[in-house]
Amino acid sequence: MMALGVVRAARERGLEVPDHLSVVGFDDSQLIAFTDPPLTTVRQPVRAMATAAVGALLEELGGSPVQRTEYVFQPELVVRGSTAQKRA
Repeated sequence: MMALGVVRAARERGLEVPDHLSVVGFDDSQLIAFTDPPLTTVRQPVRAMATAAVGALLEELGGSPVQRTEYVFQPELVVRGSTAQKRA
């Protein structure tokens, strides 16, 4: 939502996205592809994150000794129309 606010503020100042300014959001949603311009975003693997969290919780609740571990998830950059290459 903040990235969409940046697009709006840029337009209010006479700037065009992505011609004058590239904007990237975070936490892709199904509707973001339909904004004007479609927003480039970083998508997190929410399903994998939820599965890991629920699995760890169920182990803990089941009384099993839980190994404290760090989970690393790979985000994905979804390039859409709100970004452009830097001009020389």
